Amino acid sequence: MGSVGQRPPAATTARALVLTLASALVPGLAHWWTGRRRAGAALLLLFAVLALGAAAAVLLLHGDPARSLRLVSQGRLLLVASLAVFAVAVLWMTVIVHSWVITRPHPAGHLTRFTGAALVVLLCLAVALPAGAALRTAYTAHETVDAVFGPERPDEPPHDEHDPWDGRERINVLLLGGDSGDNRYGLRTDSMMVASVDVEYGDVVLIGLPRNLENVPMPDGTRLARAYPEPHGFDGLLNDVYQTVAEAPERLAVDAGAEDPAADTLKRVIAGAVGLDIGYYALVDMQGFDDLVDAIGGIDVHIDEPIPYGQQGEVLKAGDRHLDGNEALWYGRSRTNSDDYTRMGRQGCLIKYVAEQADPVTVLTSFQELAGATKRTLRTDIPQSKAGAFIDLAELTSEEGGFKTLQLSPPQVDTAYPDWEEIRGLVDDAVADQERSQPSDDSDTGSPSGSPTPSAPPGDGNGGQDSAGRADSVPDTPGRQVGEDAASLSKLCP
Repeated sequence: MGSVGQRPPAATTARALVLTLASALVPGLAHWWTGRRRAGAALLLLFAVLALGAAAAVLLLHGDPARSLRLVSQGRLLLVASLAVFAVAVLWMTVIVHSWVITRPHPAGHLTRFTGAALVVLLCLAVALPAGAALRTAYTAHETVDAVFGPERPDEPPHDEHDPWDGRERINVLLLGGDSGDNRYGLRTDSMMVASVDVEYGDVVLIGLPRNLENVPMPDGTRLARAYPEPHGFDGLLNDVYQTVAEAPERLAVDAGAEDPAADTLKRVIAGAVGLDIGYYALVDMQGFDDLVDAIGGIDVHIDEPIPYGQQGEVLKAGDRHLDGNEALWYGRSRTNSDDYTRMGRQGCLIKYVAEQADPVTVLTSFQELAGATKRTLRTDIPQSKAGAFIDLAELTSEEGGFKTLQLSPPQVDTAYPDWEEIRGLVDDAVADQERSQPSDDSDTGSPSGSPTPSAPPGDGNGGQDSAGRADSVPDTPGRQVGEDAASLSKLCP
């Protein structure tokens, strides 16, 4: 930055303070003013380039929080940005210190030295604090991405930004809700849904699988298939598969080298059982789900009937309610005075509400809280390279997509003796029905893809049985699907 050299004879404390302050706002002014033209010009030029770059970034990201989230999800970019912020902050503070050094009067008295030092410290803090916050955010994002997302998978081609889904028209993701706790052994996946997403239109079919499905078939040729051979297959409920594999991954896991062998195996088991190619899973530990909802500011729901919950006799009252994280957790998990299928219906609603109401601006402004909750709560085998594509898909789903749900529950599915061929047919029909109806603008609010509304519940005038002759004991229970057509979630979740 040039030598200090001979100070101008008119140097005063006031002028030095003003020039130091001005140089903190526009780095290089003090150097230019004191005759160090080359150093001053270089600093001014660098400042102009950085200012223009920052302005371009703001314009690029303004009004597009989803794009900001995509940038946050890129680990390598975060590392480069962190290094750049650190370098700029150090250079800026160096310029501030040097500006005071070259402008202060000489010799300087105690008051001048104290005043100058105080100003320099304050100006450096003004630079360091926001830079530190930016570094902390970048580090937190990088750490969160590393902790939550899985590694690149050798069985998939390299990620292509122009074709992130490798030519696939739908992406199927297994959504698991695990209920662990100090008073429970291991983890049971009491919530299991497959989200089948159309990558062009953003339409979603949620396939809900009851936790008490029995005789689930195991993938052919796997160690699980040998351990639980046909015709009886697995001797526990579907929600026991995860913990069973977790206790003996080397003996039972389809891929014992996976990040989470139990979740990976359950993904493959359910894929074969319902006849869908499930590419990824996402496991949410319900113990921390309330933190996630709090981080996005809570959710608005409609409750038809009061929902009792907890140990103290609390109740979620009927009506339009804004739920905080703890209330949303119980909205999705309570079975008091209801059953598994009612809970399944509310869990589908919960996904719809969060997808529609998770404002990207709120996500960014509550990023630290959300990142911390995400690390504690969520894990997935989605690779880091796909994170940006999934953010784009989530934005498409929340803005344009329609939600339909197919609950594999009684009366159309006998959970004790499920007909897996029939189940695969139900799933195929639900997905095909949604695809046949695209695109259309004359559908109901919750189903912009134009899927037909569900048929009226069978059983009326049929002695309490559906058209197939199966008992329809609770046809009006919310969440219990009656009939084989996938229902619009707007009907179930107003």
